[in-house]
Amino acid sequence: MSRTALRICPLCEATCGLTLTLDEGRVTGARGDRDDVFSKGFICPKGAAFPAVDADPDRLSGPLVRVDGELREASWEEAFDAVAAGLRPVVERHGPHAVGVVLGNPNVHTMAGALYPPLLIAGLGTRSLFTASTVDQMPKHVSSGLLFGDANAIPVPDLDRTDHLLLIGANPLESNGSLCTAPDFPGRLRALKARGGTLTVVDPRRTRTARLADRHVAVRPGTDALLLAAMASVLVEEHLVDLGDCAPHVQGVAELADALKDFTPEAVAPACDVDADTIRALARELAAAPTAAVYGRIGSCTVPHGTLASWLVDVLNILTGNLDRPGGALFPRAATDRTPRPAGPGRGFALGRWHSRVSRHPEAKGELPLSALAEEIDTATDAGEPLRALIAVAANPVLSAPDGDRLDKALGSLDFMVSVDPYLNETSRHAHVVLPPPPPAQSPHHDFAFNTLAVRNQVRYTRPALPPEPGRMPETEILARLVLAATGRHGTDPEAVDRLVVHQTLDRAVNDPHSPVHGRDPEELAGMLTGHDGPERRLDMMLRLGPYGDGFGADPEGLTLDRLLAHPHGIDLGPLSPRLPQPLKTRSGRVELLPEPIAADLPRLRAALDERPGGFVLVGRRHLRSNNSWMHNVPALTGGTNRCTLQIHPDDAERLGVRDGQPVRVRGAGGEVTAPAEVTDGLRRGVVSLPHGWGHDRPGTRLRHAAADPGVNVNQLLDGSLLDPLSGNAVLNGVPVVIEPGAEPEPGAVSGAVSGAVSGPGRDVPARLPGLDG
Repeated sequence: MSRTALRICPLCEATCGLTLTLDEGRVTGARGDRDDVFSKGFICPKGAAFPAVDADPDRLSGPLVRVDGELREASWEEAFDAVAAGLRPVVERHGPHAVGVVLGNPNVHTMAGALYPPLLIAGLGTRSLFTASTVDQMPKHVSSGLLFGDANAIPVPDLDRTDHLLLIGANPLESNGSLCTAPDFPGRLRALKARGGTLTVVDPRRTRTARLADRHVAVRPGTDALLLAAMASVLVEEHLVDLGDCAPHVQGVAELADALKDFTPEAVAPACDVDADTIRALARELAAAPTAAVYGRIGSCTVPHGTLASWLVDVLNILTGNLDRPGGALFPRAATDRTPRPAGPGRGFALGRWHSRVSRHPEAKGELPLSALAEEIDTATDAGEPLRALIAVAANPVLSAPDGDRLDKALGSLDFMVSVDPYLNETSRHAHVVLPPPPPAQSPHHDFAFNTLAVRNQVRYTRPALPPEPGRMPETEILARLVLAATGRHGTDPEAVDRLVVHQTLDRAVNDPHSPVHGRDPEELAGMLTGHDGPERRLDMMLRLGPYGDGFGADPEGLTLDRLLAHPHGIDLGPLSPRLPQPLKTRSGRVELLPEPIAADLPRLRAALDERPGGFVLVGRRHLRSNNSWMHNVPALTGGTNRCTLQIHPDDAERLGVRDGQPVRVRGAGGEVTAPAEVTDGLRRGVVSLPHGWGHDRPGTRLRHAAADPGVNVNQLLDGSLLDPLSGNAVLNGVPVVIEPGAEPEPGAVSGAVSGAVSGPGRDVPARLPGLDG
């Protein structure tokens, strides 16, 4: 007998509500939940493929433990015994920093990934933390930290009310949005145009989003910060600066104007390959719009000046009076945010509190660059112990980080490695213990991170649609047990982890004069919590203490877990609203428009005014039916347009003698790959594009569908030396490469087949982009 269950989709940042059809203990269908308060029935191909994702036969059903060099099936008890026996000696012999932790993107898509990794890192006391943020969004965290004092205070565009939206390096018609949680982002852009608004897209590719735009500016890859700086200089030069209601909360306007005086449109135009008149028009249109928002994403983050570009996005919003303004860019307020505190100076944001051991990269937001992981394992120095053990949670850095070949070898040299992953993939195949979480239908879901980036305040929670299958362990319990095994408390009841967090959180709350429970008995408050298990009790606690919470009975209309469960389609908490100065945590208590680290990095940007890279440069590409590398193992999410091809402009293809579908060799500083050409006029001349997440051709994995069409690993073209110095973010776009026709396929070979061969460092390829000394 079929039944239905609600589930929030965990497959991208849009967080759409799903209605699942369940039949005989499995998911047989998925459609959009029309009553969902946020997504209102929207669904993309990934959500529609939820049943196939959930039932992928290559998902591991139980733990694996390495015995005599081979991974073998084991019991959960044997697995955690092996984790404790492998990790603790490393910590005791070499210290906590000899244990690295790698967190992949899927962590932010699960409750477990939000609740337990911080406890693991703190319990270990390691500074060797690497995450997907430094191949994606760290520049935005750093710029927000420097501007607002809080690296997680990221303003998002008010898509539903703005009159003018400028997107730079973003393709939400394919990505569904990023650092801007917005179900049906495409529909929201069409609604913007339908109400008479303007959409401008800055991107070297004519993406699906760019084709929807009123104006598409095909900027030279990697010059985003120059273009934005020139727009800001126009606002100053033409007296178009108007801070609006933000004025009392901003300092440093005059200093900013002086710092940007060299970045005139005429000075910037040759480097950006965008004429000065267009740059002036972009700035004037932004200033003239009744409301406007500038939104930059991965294309503007993963470049040599990613932090400066991210900073300038908000500078433009501030200078035009659109920060913290309806229709502009506002700070969301999630239901599980900390109790709001009175506005006032904070502790600010600091960079470089410690450094990586080998290349001395400064930490940012407590993290070291993922690009540095291999050298931290395989390079001996006098600066401390190399990494000898690794904990990888939902991470596949062999494909997602630069120079996967080197990292692949380095992982094989570790004394011990544990991987929490549903698949035996290119990274987890090196683990001594693999701990697989259950399929998503068997897990609860609440979006802790994405609700802090949502374009409308709302709260939703879904319990597991199906109970765990026999032999499965909930992901929350897996990570709780991992915390205990890694911190010397193996064998302790895993519920003790949640009890400890509840006790510590409530103890702090009752001693906080700004808390709604100040002065109350923490044991009494703990007794009021509801929920089936520790994670639900923690969610209930966070809701009650949050900005909409009941304050443990102080507000009878406030949020609790019980109230949320009574609204299975979610609770709408209203549109984004102005919040300044409350989100500011800078030492001054104001928006610090020209922070010292930013000012110190501007000479590097000035030097880029004279750069004219010759030859080809590489940019990435996102597919609508993909997000992380493991999705290539789901047949419903591959094929069609989701292919690993090298896009190249027709003029460039003709000059090289390359035909559509012909193999093309691409050489970079990190190696060489061969992929079929896709000749298209959808990108600039001199620019080629490869999608990320491919390269499933290594032995020892269990990804049968992905291995049948492996594609090539675009990150193998990088040697890891190209970083944005302020954030440590890898430079993935605007990278110099050499393009050559490859050998024609043998007669009868399948058209479009991809060679995954990787060679050593590419000849004739500059190891660094000019002017990048980070």
